[in-house]
Amino acid sequence: MQVLKFGGTSVGSPERMRRVGELIDDGLPKIVVLSAVSGTTNKLVELSELIRKQQIEVASIKLAALREEYRLFVAELLPTSPFQEKGQAIVKGIFDETEQLLWLNRFESRHEKWILAQGEVISTQLFQLYLEYKERPSALISALDFMRIDEHGEPDLDWIQQRLDLLLSQQHPLATYFITQGYICRNASDEVDNLQRGGSDYSATLIGAAIRATEIQIWTDIDGIHNNDPRIVENTWPIRQVSYREAAELAYFGAKILHPTCVIPAEDRQVPIVLKNTFEPQAHGTLISSASSNRTITAIAAKDGITAIKIQSGRMLHAYGFLRRVFEVFEQYRTPIDMITTSEVSVSLTIDSDNHLPEIIRALEVFGEVSVDKDQSIICIVGDALSAHTEVTKHIFTALESIPLRMVSYGGSSNNISILVSRDAKNAALRSLHKHLFQNTNTTLSVNF
Repeated sequence: MQVLKFGGTSVGSPERMRRVGELIDDGLPKIVVLSAVSGTTNKLVELSELIRKQQIEVASIKLAALREEYRLFVAELLPTSPFQEKGQAIVKGIFDETEQLLWLNRFESRHEKWILAQGEVISTQLFQLYLEYKERPSALISALDFMRIDEHGEPDLDWIQQRLDLLLSQQHPLATYFITQGYICRNASDEVDNLQRGGSDYSATLIGAAIRATEIQIWTDIDGIHNNDPRIVENTWPIRQVSYREAAELAYFGAKILHPTCVIPAEDRQVPIVLKNTFEPQAHGTLISSASSNRTITAIAAKDGITAIKIQSGRMLHAYGFLRRVFEVFEQYRTPIDMITTSEVSVSLTIDSDNHLPEIIRALEVFGEVSVDKDQSIICIVGDALSAHTEVTKHIFTALESIPLRMVSYGGSSNNISILVSRDAKNAALRSLHKHLFQNTNTTLSVNF
């Protein structure tokens, strides 16, 4: 069985939702994971914020506007009776229940999460109704019946597998296509919650791992992972094949087509992932599997919003336990570290969240002099066994010879060389690296592409 996930842009209009219906309809059994219609989740976030601030009149107007959008959506998607009436009843039921939350005396986090889940709930219910209208053998299975996270926010894969086996084999034995929601789940308290990291992509890979799918397909609006950022660099191209590790590195360091967390369940169960373009389904896309790209350099990605922190102290010299105490500060404030470099008397590291930056700086000043550089970017060069190719670093530093480098991380991963530059220098660095590593026929690397 396959697992197919379609993002918000793929179901962003009645026409696109009908197109998804055509794409999945090949007679082969599959689980179809849908995101909310594009734009809906942002509007639900705004609605929740208005309710929290007790701006009920504005919230009511926003909710009414969204209700009207879906009324028109249903009218176009399902133009005939009785499906038109059924679709409008779905919309009315969801928005009536949401409206009741406007008048709560105390609006809590669990209410907000329930509201945010309604984007996926409504998109899947309408899509399932459309498949019924087309007389396709399908069934709607609620993610709230099988997708669960534990008290630490981590998915309970064994429980997910057991529940899915029950739902697929016993409750819907005649269905070929199973429709479900991405992003949403229940937590350890059995409340409606969400997966946060990776959203619907994470749902799809967890489902694919749980059922040991033959393949997980992630359908979006771009034809796979590109070898550089096509919004900044001209003449990029999609990569046909990468390993799980290469894909995770690229995703973590800025290739937004896939969240790095999503790769982990598929890699654990050795289920291949294929990234496909809903609007160009004939395009090859990118295959992510245990097989390497076999490219010296596969692709380049960049991650913005980075803060660099440097701690300088003579107490580091020949001292043990110093780095442990530094890392404990970041653990205390639940702030992950991206890059790290050290010398005898200093340590530099980067973080991508400054939510607790003032507290972190105060805690670090106990150890020595602390300096901070904000608005930095990490540029990540990813390839197959980079450390085995001694010529790689020469070409990288030649490309960046006119760009000030804040940090360099080499050797921490055999698939990745990371470089920290100012955000202002990022675009120039990406274009220069592309020219030297992918377009310059005089470099020895070009034979690998």
